[in-house]
Amino acid sequence: MWLDHRSLFLEEMLRLEGRGGLREAPCSSCGNACPQYRCQDCFGVDLRCSSCITVAHQRHPLHRLQKWNGDYFERVTLKSLGLRIQLGHALNEKCPNPRRAFNDDFVVIDSYGIHEVLVDFCACAKGDSHIQQLLRMSWFPSTTADPKTAATFRVLDEFHLLSFESKVSAYEFYSALMRGTDNTGLTRVKDRYESFMRMIREWRHLLMLKRFGRGHDPKGVKATGEGECAVLCPACPHPGKNLPEDWENVPLAKRWIYALFIAIDANFRLKRKVVSTNTADPGLSRGWAYFVEEDTYKQFLEDKMDVPQEKSTCSSHNAVNMADAKTNRGLAATGLGTIDCARHNMKRPNAVGDLQKGEKYVNMDYLFFSTLRHSSLQNLNISYDIACQWHKKLWQRMKGFPLSMHFNFVSRAVSFFVPKFHLPAHIEKCQTTFSFNFKRGVGRTDGEAPERGWANINPVASSTKEMGPGARRDTLDDFFGDSNWKKIVGLGTTMLRKMKEALPERANQQAALNDLEEGLKDEYGDILNQWRLQVEAWEDDQSQPNPFERNADVVTLASVRLALAKEEESDLQSGASLALHEDCSPSVLISSGLELEEQQRRLRVDKSGCGIHVTDNQQGKLLERSNALQRRIDAWSKIQELYMPNVVAMRLLDKSTSANATSVPAAETFNLRLPSQIGRLAPCDERLQRTEWRLRYAQGHDALRSLRSNLRAQTAVLRYKDRNLRGQGANTRARSTLKTIDARIDAAASKYEGAHKALVILGGLLNESGWQSSLRPLNRQDIRSMSDLLWGESEGRRKLSWIWNMRGAAGSEKDDNGALEDMRIEWCKARARAMRWGEEVQLLQEEMRRILAFLRWEAARWDGRQDDATLTNAEHEDGCVAYAKRQADLRRHLASSFEARWAETLALVDVD
Repeated sequence: MWLDHRSLFLEEMLRLEGRGGLREAPCSSCGNACPQYRCQDCFGVDLRCSSCITVAHQRHPLHRLQKWNGDYFERVTLKSLGLRIQLGHALNEKCPNPRRAFNDDFVVIDSYGIHEVLVDFCACAKGDSHIQQLLRMSWFPSTTADPKTAATFRVLDEFHLLSFESKVSAYEFYSALMRGTDNTGLTRVKDRYESFMRMIREWRHLLMLKRFGRGHDPKGVKATGEGECAVLCPACPHPGKNLPEDWENVPLAKRWIYALFIAIDANFRLKRKVVSTNTADPGLSRGWAYFVEEDTYKQFLEDKMDVPQEKSTCSSHNAVNMADAKTNRGLAATGLGTIDCARHNMKRPNAVGDLQKGEKYVNMDYLFFSTLRHSSLQNLNISYDIACQWHKKLWQRMKGFPLSMHFNFVSRAVSFFVPKFHLPAHIEKCQTTFSFNFKRGVGRTDGEAPERGWANINPVASSTKEMGPGARRDTLDDFFGDSNWKKIVGLGTTMLRKMKEALPERANQQAALNDLEEGLKDEYGDILNQWRLQVEAWEDDQSQPNPFERNADVVTLASVRLALAKEEESDLQSGASLALHEDCSPSVLISSGLELEEQQRRLRVDKSGCGIHVTDNQQGKLLERSNALQRRIDAWSKIQELYMPNVVAMRLLDKSTSANATSVPAAETFNLRLPSQIGRLAPCDERLQRTEWRLRYAQGHDALRSLRSNLRAQTAVLRYKDRNLRGQGANTRARSTLKTIDARIDAAASKYEGAHKALVILGGLLNESGWQSSLRPLNRQDIRSMSDLLWGESEGRRKLSWIWNMRGAAGSEKDDNGALEDMRIEWCKARARAMRWGEEVQLLQEEMRRILAFLRWEAARWDGRQDDATLTNAEHEDGCVAYAKRQADLRRHLASSFEARWAETLALVDVD
């Protein structure tokens, strides 16, 4: 549709370049016959003479004017027309003692551009200071001593909000203002970039103080306490603010509802270069918001500089093991450590600090104990991606901290968790011990809150990394505060969405559990009660046996070989041995055949990887390996003919039907004719078939374990490469390592596919069943790490590949005890799912109540601030009271809005 009118739009735009219908029109104010001026920013289009347009813009001194020069409109300033801006008096009121700005040169930065204006300050005996005169015009002075540059509150507000939403830097914004003033380069625009940087930093700081009532405190700004200017999460429990008066006296079984959830994480994008110092660039606030107080923090780290980092005993914990290896060349800070509210993703007060070299315990411990000073809650749930290692000596390390930071962990219930997305990268024991899925009182918390927040803040890194230490802290404090406020404003929608998701899931999971228990009652009624007692005992005491873990031994190829050897030993002692060769029993024959098969596979891979330009040395080594393998195959084949005489005729038949009957097959392509390869083509001793079946079953599990291990290694190397390696040499070595791991992954997959193919054939011959649940067909899309997503998947719908669900076969799949163990684990998980969704509904209901209570508490606090401020005059009092009332009403309106939005859904919470 628009394309049909494109020419019309273009025509009208060009029309505005000229005088349009005003070519012969007089001045719209005085009737002068030759008006030449028009304003780009006033509403409407009219022409005026110079005197009329100057008078008309006494109230709009920063509008942009154009003058018709006979051919076209050219830019002209109000300064060139002689407009003087009088400060300190009402409009049109003449000052008896005006004083011009320094050198009669004043620059105002505004949304419309950068303006040079003529300013007269009031120098009357009772006049206000130059700073006050500018501020009362909503102009922010760049200095306090004889200012000659100011920015309008409007442009500061505009940049402030734009930086939050688009992460635009001050340089980019100021460059846009300069181009808006003159986009040709023909007119010199005065550079006030450094002044603008200083003003926006002061503006951020003042807004923070204003919004947290520091201007209403009779003790003044300097009395601001640490963390006092942080936007608190209203959904989290805050004693004295949004908890019932008797919350400490609730029964022990109900205290989980008042637990504090916190999440610990580090961000290595928010680094800072070695620019300036804390002496030259101190922060404007001293630990008043999210960052810890810098001097105390740095002094503590300096005292603990020689404390070694404990090594991890869990898998792939580069955050722990590589903390000392993190590169910090040219960097004053390699990143940030933070403590967040784990359920609502809000930064906590005094919970952010610089990391000097990797994610060291000493840094994270300091931030952890620093933010906990602001909480007196009895239950604490802590999420950290390396919690399994970090928590081990936490209380022992706490002894090295100041007494003011000590945390009374003995009288409190403290639980440690690993975030759900990070958990699969841990060893199997951690996957149950530190899982949010299996512990009571955590609902559907996933612990990944900090990871979601980084995407919003990371784009700021390009500008903050070049800042001095104080400017960076002040800027990031402001961004964290805005992020928290945005989440508070959005809680009405967020909490409602979560509740609408949780209610049907609670019903569905409870119904699934009921169906499962109904099916188990008849056959396993007594055992079901034992399981319930076992899982409840573990929930009360983590030292009890974990019902989510398998107790049976894991099957390995080595264990099966040992079992076969013991059986043969028993047969020899009883005289039942049927061995046909004194040095080779049936089990040794099949086991050796599997080893030969693996050597053939490796030789084929190595030969195919040589390419067309193979060297004599490479070719010689491959030929030596091939000859050695052929000799082993020949020796093995002679023994095989004793146990499997049919293979002689089959090999003769193969030779007679081949294209070249005289040729000898290469060692890597020789058909070994194992029982699985014969299948139903010829008779074969069932003992040999069963022996191979048992070995293949173990081989399949071995291959899966190798596959999982190498995928973990691949993920670890990739993560370490991305976070730590810089430069071509280091990355080339990393790629070489990854290439080696990829080859191992391919080998494990090929080995598994061979084992699975043999199991399918032998399973049909021996009527074996049940093994397919643990050894499934392996597709290429199944071979992926825990964190990889398939096409079209999102995190909320992500499914692990089935290879990660297997922990090794637990004995024979037909064994009753193994099946019973599988049943127990499945019931425990079904019970946990039902309980977590039920807890989630209760937590959301309580959080909704807390949000409303907190907002009303804040409203009452602002009501009280109306009378708190130390007032200088009636005008100051009027402003303080008006602001306090506006803030109080805002909180009440938010609470009323949320309450009305949630009412219908909350009415369904207690309906079964």
